[in-house]
Amino acid sequence: MSKVQHIALFKFKPETTPEKIDEIFAHLLDITETIPGIENFVSGPNNSPEGLSQGYTHAMIMTFQDSAARDAYLPHPDHEKFKSAALPHIEAVTVVDFEV
Repeated sequence: MSKVQHIALFKFKPETTPEKIDEIFAHLLDITETIPGIENFVSGPNNSPEGLSQGYTHAMIMTFQDSAARDAYLPHPDHEKFKSAALPHIEAVTVVDFEV
């Protein structure tokens, strides 16, 4: 079985405060510690000097033990609750997954 890297890029709405962004990522970290099959989670603000971020300000990478764990995470009630709380503050999000 191959591990799955789950990458999300976030473009927060201009009125979203840094404190709210921190709260959103803290909530995401909390659920990654309770949902089975998540092996690692990292996140942070964009600091690339390339100027190619297209307005995306933050990113996160979640490592799942396999695609079945990722597939169980997506509809998980804790993930749905997180999305309901976070999405009103997000202008755009892009998600890409790949096996390693």
